[in-house]
Amino acid sequence: MSDLVLASAARSVQARRRILTHVYETPLLPARQEGLWFKAENFQLTGSFKIRGAASVMTASASDQALITASSGNHGIGSARAAQSLGRKLTVVLPESVVPEKLAKIRAYGVDVVLHGAETGLAEQHAQTLSRTTGARYVSPYNDAEVIAGQGTIGLELLEQAPRIDNLFIAMGGGGLISGIGAVIKAFSPTTRIIGAAARSSQALALSMKAGHVVDCDHDDTLADAVAGGIDEDTLTLPLAQAVVDEVVSCSEAEILSALRGLAQTENLLVEGAAALAMAAYRKLGDATQGKINVVLLCGGNFDGPKLRALALG
Repeated sequence: MSDLVLASAARSVQARRRILTHVYETPLLPARQEGLWFKAENFQLTGSFKIRGAASVMTASASDQALITASSGNHGIGSARAAQSLGRKLTVVLPESVVPEKLAKIRAYGVDVVLHGAETGLAEQHAQTLSRTTGARYVSPYNDAEVIAGQGTIGLELLEQAPRIDNLFIAMGGGGLISGIGAVIKAFSPTTRIIGAAARSSQALALSMKAGHVVDCDHDDTLADAVAGGIDEDTLTLPLAQAVVDEVVSCSEAEILSALRGLAQTENLLVEGAAALAMAAYRKLGDATQGKINVVLLCGGNFDGPKLRALALG
């Protein structure tokens, strides 16, 4: 076991103590088919795991330090909720194209909002510039040791909730989720296989893991929009993911849609596309999961209601 993995796992243990009263311990739910379980982060406060990493950063930094982040989705909402819960000063930079409902939700938590740029990448660059000029700490959605540690607290819950896990399926975006959970699981349950689910339409981390260094790729529209986009050149998640992920399963849009519909129609679970991506990877492995204890991480349940229902019930 590498020192990198053990250090990340230890940091998650510390993070859990700090954020315990600011997040919800989500349930591990049995599926209707034998051998399959769902870790239901779609029931987390704000509907996504992202509040864990944000709360970890905020509880690890000086209480008078200003914070700044950028996101038009789950990370921005989770960070705003954590800031309200912890009484922290936070600025969230959003693209000018942000969906009005998301803008309203973030503002409702009482944080400062800056609108900048046509898309999220430009908003992130502006937030990083403001961080350097103002001294506020930039809270990356994934490229931060404390964010990774906060996401890893899911792994600690799983270890208590399941006596054994053979295969754990996790969607891969920037890598904070899979590297954080993976470090914890490998530290305490090294025989558990960590299986990453990559959206074929946008799979920067998967391709970077294969190449051994950060690479860019095409980023087409995907139902799993929460995992879309590139990764930082200096991301902490790449070496961690390389150390803990046993297999990567690349899924098409048709496979993600089929999994989304299956979760809705068979399990009565309406989740966002990134959660369906993890389920798609489980389904794609087929016989390799038989006779095993399999856990699919449902990372979030935030979605465009009418659009998702039309897709899921299609």
